[in-house]
Amino acid sequence: MSDKLIGKNIVNDAIIKDINDTIRGLNYGIVTITVHDARIVQVEVAKKTRFDGIWTVQDGAGI
Repeated sequence: MSDKLIGKNIVNDAIIKDINDTIRGLNYGIVTITVHDARIVQVEVAKKTRFDGIWTVQDGAGI
């Protein structure tokens, strides 16, 4: 870590709350945090919906 950043709060509470809320609202997916010049500038979310266990294949059944 550079000497310039030691002792400074480089992530503010609003960013932490936004990332926390994003993760809590996500069951499956990806959260990507983009950083420029040691600052978080973007948070991207790729949400996935899983249907595991909902579909069952019965004898003689097709797709």
